[in-house]
Amino acid sequence: MKGCISPSVHLSELQQIHTHYLFIIMLKGLQSCWDSDGAIDMGCRVTKSNQLQLKACDPAMRAALLIQRWYRQYAARLEMRRRCTWNIFQSIEYSGQQDHIKLYNFFGYLMDHFTSASSQRNLVSQMFRESDMFQDVEWERQFCYKDIEVPDVYGGPHLSFPLTVSIVTELVDAFKNKQKLHARYVLQLLGKTWTLLRLMPNISHVCSCKHTEITICGDLHGHLEDLLLVFYKNGFPSAETPYVFNGDFVDRGKESMEILLVLFAFLLLYPLDVHLNRGNHEDHIVNLRYGFTKEVLGKYPVHGKMILKLLQKIFSCLPLATVIDQKVLILHGGISDKTDLNLIAKLDRRRFVSALRPLTRREADGDDEDVSAGRRRVQSLTHGLTGQSRQELPRHSELHSGSGLTGRSRQELHSGSGLTGRSRQELHSGSGLTGRSRQELHSGSGLTGRSVDEELRERRRLAGLSLSSDSQLGSAEVLESDAEEWKQIVDVLWSDPMSQNGCVPNEVRGGGCYWGPDVTQEVLDRHKLKLLIRSHECKQEGYEFCHNGRVLTIFSASNYYDVGSNRGAYIRLGPDLIPHFKQFQASRSTRELTLRQSVGRTERSALQALRMQLFTHTSALIREFQEYDPQCTGVISVKHWAEAVEKVLRLSLPWRVLRAQLVTSTRDGTLNYQHWLNQLSVIQTHTEIANTSLLETLYKHHSNLESIFRMIDTDHSGLISLEEFHQTWRLLSSHLQTVISDEAIAELADSIDFNKDGSIDINEFMEAFRLVEQCRGVGEDEPAPQ
Repeated sequence: MKGCISPSVHLSELQQIHTHYLFIIMLKGLQSCWDSDGAIDMGCRVTKSNQLQLKACDPAMRAALLIQRWYRQYAARLEMRRRCTWNIFQSIEYSGQQDHIKLYNFFGYLMDHFTSASSQRNLVSQMFRESDMFQDVEWERQFCYKDIEVPDVYGGPHLSFPLTVSIVTELVDAFKNKQKLHARYVLQLLGKTWTLLRLMPNISHVCSCKHTEITICGDLHGHLEDLLLVFYKNGFPSAETPYVFNGDFVDRGKESMEILLVLFAFLLLYPLDVHLNRGNHEDHIVNLRYGFTKEVLGKYPVHGKMILKLLQKIFSCLPLATVIDQKVLILHGGISDKTDLNLIAKLDRRRFVSALRPLTRREADGDDEDVSAGRRRVQSLTHGLTGQSRQELPRHSELHSGSGLTGRSRQELHSGSGLTGRSRQELHSGSGLTGRSRQELHSGSGLTGRSVDEELRERRRLAGLSLSSDSQLGSAEVLESDAEEWKQIVDVLWSDPMSQNGCVPNEVRGGGCYWGPDVTQEVLDRHKLKLLIRSHECKQEGYEFCHNGRVLTIFSASNYYDVGSNRGAYIRLGPDLIPHFKQFQASRSTRELTLRQSVGRTERSALQALRMQLFTHTSALIREFQEYDPQCTGVISVKHWAEAVEKVLRLSLPWRVLRAQLVTSTRDGTLNYQHWLNQLSVIQTHTEIANTSLLETLYKHHSNLESIFRMIDTDHSGLISLEEFHQTWRLLSSHLQTVISDEAIAELADSIDFNKDGSIDINEFMEAFRLVEQCRGVGEDEPAPQ
């Protein structure tokens, strides 16, 4: 097949092929025992006329049945391991998204409800870059590339505008050979892309020609190798080969910048035949956590700040959806029962630079007239519900029966949304907790019965903030129309389908909603559409149908979680609007692995990630184990171990199934939990820190801490001052409702400031405290069932 590289044949594969063909030969041999009327059926029912003939076939039939039983056990065992591995990866991924959104909601709370004189609010205001609001003409002057000179020693690709096919082809070849485009050309290309995108509608409309197929790609996530393989198999974008790229071009992978430049170059070359939809990762706040910001600053240390600001504008200008022949809707995440394509088509998408936070009154365009009658408070990315309806929300495993997707419980999800920014003194003293323990406050117990406004009022009271100043509250309020438009965008970018009818908040990701088949039918029928194509979720085969075939998920980043974890795919859609799938695996090493080797490799990577999650929750696990061990024997049952681990991590994983992989030794159904925690082979940092609580907090919230650092580093220098370092930890401790003393923070800062220059290198700090698993003596994969 074009674009595929023939894998080498392993001995184990030959054995499997031999067994398979032996089974076929035996079955064919049995045909001589069957009469023309089918007297012998699959249940081995025989007639007297051929009973003697069957006796001669008995050994062959028994051999065939043994081979069939063995193969079914072997395949079922591999599939069980593969699904369990998939559950682990997705649970950890969605848990990270929840943490990031809760952290951002907390910052939004500080922005909205602290006074202008508050030092914490000033810091967060700096992080949100409120001062960077310019008119388009000012932006064009700021991003002038003409003063940037290209040195004679530069050996990378050169661009001249207008672009030609040969120039874009040379650019693709240069990226394939790991060359870097000069910053002057990058800014010039991005500037022209921004100019073009500003002229495009919110919803692009495409007509399929009579003999033309439209190619649709899903998430790429910085996997340039996947994009190049799609081009190799399907051809470059052109008038004869139109493309729709359905968002999430960046983050996670290491070549996100190259993917953007290639896509933008083809967009400028074929503006009518290349269509780009915005994804939830086309968001500068999300980029802080998932790697794209770090990638840009690493590749362009001098002009990286300017590039990131321009990309921030470009992301907000990307169209939100594409419609083909008025029958097929393509968008990144999904829909809800409130989705209105007419409203989406008319809203000003450029105002929503980040979809993680609605526009406040001071951010929205308009005059200062009294709009109190049209205001409403918006607290989180999910739809607001009453306390009673929140308690009725199903778990993620119930939303996707049989799909294996997992997530934390509702209480854990709501625990971080809008957490108060209590001052450090109140954190030390615990004032304002009204008898509720810090652990209960963090878990969210007792808060679920209140409405959003009541919960917000209670948290303002706990933070010691005034409730009487209406002018102060005004900053947290948004216009009704702005809130509705914001929710439309959030649903488009963040939502996921579920198997049950209805529409509920997407508490697994922390944003958007889950919508059912009834919502799909209602929305598509209302807009006279036949099919919804979306991305946003990694699928093992690269694509998946649901909702009676009316919703199709496409994902184009192969090896997303690890090498061999999943295939990528793209769609070819002809005039008949019937999707045809093309699957691929970008890594040559993956194609050379047998199924058993591929599953084993991915399984080991997933278990390593899970052990790190367990290690970072050591203190909480010990407290929970001790609840099941009142006599302090150090031993608990396997059942209690599984319950405690799930209660702490809230990943909804089959812990009793995973016990054999995570617990090395048990005796009579019990285990020594202290010994087990010591066996979690994780290397700690070489830096000596006496405060173990601080160290565990650092490990547990490593990604959140890095996000705050990069928000504070507004000049993108990669350095933060010691005072900013202290402010970061104060913000994190407020968010987590934990007490971290100034002395502990000072000790940590002193241990990492190696050259004692009063500043801390963010990358060096995060790498110094990154968890790395020790080499475990893991042997080969377990043998197939005998």
